[in-house]
Amino acid sequence: MDDTTVVLSAPLFADMEDEETRALLDSMVPVELSRGDVLFREGEPGDRLYVIAQGKIKLGRRSSDGRENLLSILGPGEMFGELSLFDPGPRTATASSVSDSVVYELRHQALVAWVNAHPKVATHLLGALARRLRRTNETLADLVFSDVPGRVAKALLDLSTRFGEPSDDGVRVAHDLTQEELAQLVGASRETVNKALADFASRGWVRREGRAVVLLDMDRLERRAR
Repeated sequence: MDDTTVVLSAPLFADMEDEETRALLDSMVPVELSRGDVLFREGEPGDRLYVIAQGKIKLGRRSSDGRENLLSILGPGEMFGELSLFDPGPRTATASSVSDSVVYELRHQALVAWVNAHPKVATHLLGALARRLRRTNETLADLVFSDVPGRVAKALLDLSTRFGEPSDDGVRVAHDLTQEELAQLVGASRETVNKALADFASRGWVRREGRAVVLLDMDRLERRAR
């Protein structure tokens, strides 16, 4: 699937005519990123929306004492930065590349003009924001009510929906995260997350492969995630 096809799958382009989507796509600028590159930082003015064509982008926040928390990992076809359309102001998170990536950038002025000309787009953008808010609420509830192994199981299942590919014995998830990044995503220490993963592996639920994991028993993981 080429970059254009992936970008057009974003909610921004839903229900639009081919000529209209082509005009908007032509106004977007592709940005190439290497692993570790920062696209924007928390606190910077937010005036652009991005759609991921290739790779993975992490959104994170840093506490006053330097600790980092990953809010989400996004992949091809997903958007971020759209909050600036409805609530212009400083960025609420830092966006950086987890792997070599290509994102398409749309400036705020062009986005506002597009929404004004196509009011239906606002509904799709609000739907995307609502889904992200729902995920945030679920994450907060998990931090309060779920133990670390349960959160690890849920994180693996969530990553599999974005980056999972069928393999001979399960679903291979190339998440490209370091151990520290995976721990930040779960909201726990690296040691505790590694202990949970080792336990899952000993039970035959997963197999670890560097910055990837093969999910061998989805049913068990789903039950553990509840």
